[in-house]
Amino acid sequence: MKLDREIGILSILLQKEMTTALELAELFEVSRRTINRDIEALCMAGIPIQTIQGSDGGIRIMNGYRMDRTLLSSKDMQMILAGLRSLDSVGGSRYYSQLMEKIQTGSSKFVSGKDSILIDLSSFNKDRLAPKIGLIQDAIQLQKKVSFVYYSPNGETEREIEPYYLIFKWSSWYVYGFCLLRKDFRLFKLNRMDRIVHKETFEKRSEIPIPELSDDKIFPPGGRIKAVFDPSMKWRLVEEYGIGSFEEQEDGTLLFEHEYADDEGLLSWMLSCRDKVTVIEPDYVRDKLYQMANDIAAKYEKKDPM
Repeated sequence: MKLDREIGILSILLQKEMTTALELAELFEVSRRTINRDIEALCMAGIPIQTIQGSDGGIRIMNGYRMDRTLLSSKDMQMILAGLRSLDSVGGSRYYSQLMEKIQTGSSKFVSGKDSILIDLSSFNKDRLAPKIGLIQDAIQLQKKVSFVYYSPNGETEREIEPYYLIFKWSSWYVYGFCLLRKDFRLFKLNRMDRIVHKETFEKRSEIPIPELSDDKIFPPGGRIKAVFDPSMKWRLVEEYGIGSFEEQEDGTLLFEHEYADDEGLLSWMLSCRDKVTVIEPDYVRDKLYQMANDIAAKYEKKDPM
């Protein structure tokens, strides 16, 4: 990838006094002509690169250019490495790690010490998720439409989109693109997508809105829940909503009040808390939980599981 290679070349030039086109060509496994084009592109971007002829010559950033040795600190590079390794954790290759190994060549003093941050973005569905991420990445790069079957609480539909962004948010992966069925930009969760297929190429739209990923935008409040939790559930409230999300009562129980986006998500969460929570309001949530509990009890009262 041209941009990745140019970033790698720039990083090497920032850390070394001088290198050669041959060294860069061997490092990035491309021709010297390609390296020369990359150098020209960096010069056009405003980086003052100097080419010196002769046996002692090579390629370097011009003396006096003050951005060089202070652009990236050792800590900065460690953060970059951690981020790129995290991307490899969701895929089936070591592309990003290999890229950073190339950038690190000749810079061992600059990138030193043990890793202090380890990020793993993979999930229990990694074997199924990694191929989807690869397909979406390729479709975005090649500007190809993507068709798939999508599963949602409202049922399953066949969709076709123009993909623009691959997003990791709320501990899950999503693709953001223009949905040809809804005639609008939509966010699709990769775990709910099946039978993903590349289609014909498309031309990018003149205006592509940046995805609005705030919780209030994607999950607008639909109501407010008031409930009392058993003290044993304090860890879960702290983990999911923060230490200030509840008020400890004299008897040790936890009074919890919070906005929620939709009934389905709220009911699922309440049921997952089993008998460790009592909903106070709204009344219709209490009624639904009561009915669901009765339905579950009725199923297990039957002697024949079939």
